[in-house]
Amino acid sequence: MQYPLNLNFKLLTLGQRIVATDSTGKVVMFIKQKMFKLKEQVEIYNDDKMTSLIFRIGSDRIIDFSANYNFTDAAGNSWGSVRRKGMKSLWSAHYEVMQDGQIDMVIKEESPMKKILESILSEIPVVGFFAIYLLNPSYLVTRPDGTPLLRLTKKPAVFEGKFILEKLNEMPEDDELRSLMALIMLVLLERGRG
Repeated sequence: MQYPLNLNFKLLTLGQRIVATDSTGKVVMFIKQKMFKLKEQVEIYNDDKMTSLIFRIGSDRIIDFSANYNFTDAAGNSWGSVRRKGMKSLWSAHYEVMQDGQIDMVIKEESPMKKILESILSEIPVVGFFAIYLLNPSYLVTRPDGTPLLRLTKKPAVFEGKFILEKLNEMPEDDELRSLMALIMLVLLERGRG
């Protein structure tokens, strides 16, 4: 994949659809979240025509603050999972990317103060709209030892969500795909912010 990647989705649609394009504008993934499911279910295709399913992301339980989201390929092979750290995520977004039951990567919000300011200002009419537009969060994917790998940044947009994914360090392709699936779940879970 040629970085930076762009993730775009419309906010006012039934069922979320995210288009991931690389730096040349080529569609590298089309993400579709199934509607009206008790357990979250997301399908990832190789293009926007949904010709070939490449991955699935599914929740291990019905609507829960600390659910695990398991990654499988089209053949049903496990690719790991991501889980939101419930209480830690109240202060700032915090996710753990798992592989074989071990923490492989961590995703944290870079500036927790933005989340606090956004939640306070969003309650004020008119000011809240501008606060949500201007206070855009960014998330850092790191190894457990703190080595930065990827940065996902929300860009200002009114009726759609726009994210830019930058690669900060080299990593194996499996880890790259696993972290991308984790970031897709993060975008879907945190889409109401910024």
